[in-house]
Amino acid sequence: MTDLVHKDLEGGVATITLDSPPNRNALSSRLLAQLSDRLSWALAKPEVRVIVLTATGKVFCSGADLKEQRAGSTDAPVTASFPEVLELIWDSSKPVVCRLNGTARAGGLGLVAACDFAVAPLTASFAFTEVRLGVAPAMIAVPVLRRLNSRAAAEYFLTGEVFDAARAAEIGLLSRAVPEDELDAVVAHYTGMLIKGGPEALAITKRLVREVPAMSFRDGLGRMTALSAERFTSDEGQEGIAAFMDKRAPKWVPPQG
Repeated sequence: MTDLVHKDLEGGVATITLDSPPNRNALSSRLLAQLSDRLSWALAKPEVRVIVLTATGKVFCSGADLKEQRAGSTDAPVTASFPEVLELIWDSSKPVVCRLNGTARAGGLGLVAACDFAVAPLTASFAFTEVRLGVAPAMIAVPVLRRLNSRAAAEYFLTGEVFDAARAAEIGLLSRAVPEDELDAVVAHYTGMLIKGGPEALAITKRLVREVPAMSFRDGLGRMTALSAERFTSDEGQEGIAAFMDKRAPKWVPPQG
């Protein structure tokens, strides 16, 4: 049986590729099962420092496989495994960069929003099409509403209107929208910077970016002061300081070439 999701590892970067172009990389039960497996593989391997999620064809992901969602289908609905995939990406201790090869719709935007970084070509387009099918962007609202401002979320969730990559970056869905011939260079720029960070430090910093805004000012200062002291005295912190003083790369940076 042909794989719908591929994996590759090079220089500390694991690339996970959706490869089901005939149905525009739709979120079928089989694709989701394989995506969960590939993500778990990347998270379990110590040599993987950064994960890149991408796809083949002209569409990154068209959303749920509607053939499986019709009443009477013998296949498991997307709701059975999609939450697990979103959680794996969102809670990943390793940074996840979404490299959009093209357009994304509906559930595909849940994958985009769950990633730490998202880069798309300016030619890509986006839409939350659920209401036009008589359904709701329910599961994907969990990561998406943590990215979009509330006015933009209401506008695009309620209308289902198509919007371009520049607008997607403006409202927080994307990190960057770039010319298509610059896509790989921008993704490589992000991954190249990320592998220079300490693995523990990256995992902790991912959490604090999300958690600190919800803390009171005083509580935040107290908890972050303690965390700062812990990190400076940690083995990883001490190695980073020593490497800086010795003008060398820290031990966690994968050898290049």
